[in-house]
Amino acid sequence: MPHIGFGELIVILVIALIVFGPGKLPSVGGAIGKAFSEFRKASRELTGEAANSTAANEPVPVQAATVTQETNEVKS
Repeated sequence: MPHIGFGELIVILVIALIVFGPGKLPSVGGAIGKAFSEFRKASRELTGEAANSTAANEPVPVQAATVTQETNEVKS
């Protein structure tokens, strides 16, 4: 995966400034930051649940079931 250099970062910021304008740019940045934060929180919860479920996947003892079969006789 290529790394973003200083020049590329400046170009991205200038394009964002042109598209969103100087008034909206702080609110857009805050919204993006909150979205990244929520994504990291959800991924941490998901990996925690996966780790807990693998630890809890021990075999559960099963009781033997008694099977009875009734015969239905037809009387004439």
